[in-house]
Amino acid sequence: MNQRFPNAFYCPLLILFFSLGLMSCSKKIVPATTPPAPKTVDVEEIEFGYLEGKARMVINMSVNDEKKEREMKAHVRVRKDSVIWMNFTVVGFQGGKALINKDSITVVSTVDREYSVYDYNELSKRFHFNVNYEVLEAAILGNLIQKKNDNDVVSQDGIFDVLTQAQGDVRIKNSINRATKKIERVDLVEPTTGNTLNVVYANFQPLGDRSFPYNGTINILYKTLNGIISNTMTVEFNKAEVGDKELKFPFKIPSKYDRR
Repeated sequence: MNQRFPNAFYCPLLILFFSLGLMSCSKKIVPATTPPAPKTVDVEEIEFGYLEGKARMVINMSVNDEKKEREMKAHVRVRKDSVIWMNFTVVGFQGGKALINKDSITVVSTVDREYSVYDYNELSKRFHFNVNYEVLEAAILGNLIQKKNDNDVVSQDGIFDVLTQAQGDVRIKNSINRATKKIERVDLVEPTTGNTLNVVYANFQPLGDRSFPYNGTINILYKTLNGIISNTMTVEFNKAEVGDKELKFPFKIPSKYDRR
């Protein structure tokens, strides 16, 4: 496991998935009309006390001409509005763990015997977007990463209601399936830099009384002093459960590990 692994593991956590539908026509020819866009849009969001799941993740990293791929399996636990815990293995070996709470993100690399701590203010400045716990939890669940407000713009594109939002220089485009009320794609664009992040959600299956995206693809493209970085992460959940039964979140950093 190389020294860039913690960063590569963290970045795709910022957000997550996809679907398609049918159009019909009649033999009668009628003038084409465009229905007025709704003033707001309904989104079905996951409600839970605790969530637990297991997933396969594949990360492809590219910095200029250097490309690397990493595959891992992750055990994920979430306590709503509180903490996200992840334990992951790489090729059958304990690879590391991550703890995301209201204050910070801590990622431990067992192989490298080191850990990293990320401050939300620092990350927000780096990505020019308000990164906090609520954003990361929403991204994992397929919920809105920014709450609706009066400045949002709603339009229609085929089977989707499109909710366009702004946060500073970043534009957020949410594509919501009109029939299922589920977010199937999120696009974040920073026009001044060309940095982009998009998430496609797919394979929605029942989770409690709602639907959860078991598959997702995250693409990140951004510029740094070292060149252009492109990360792609695919996520395939093979198990997910929600409930009110309390889960444990064991997390301890060995004293001999170095802070990166």
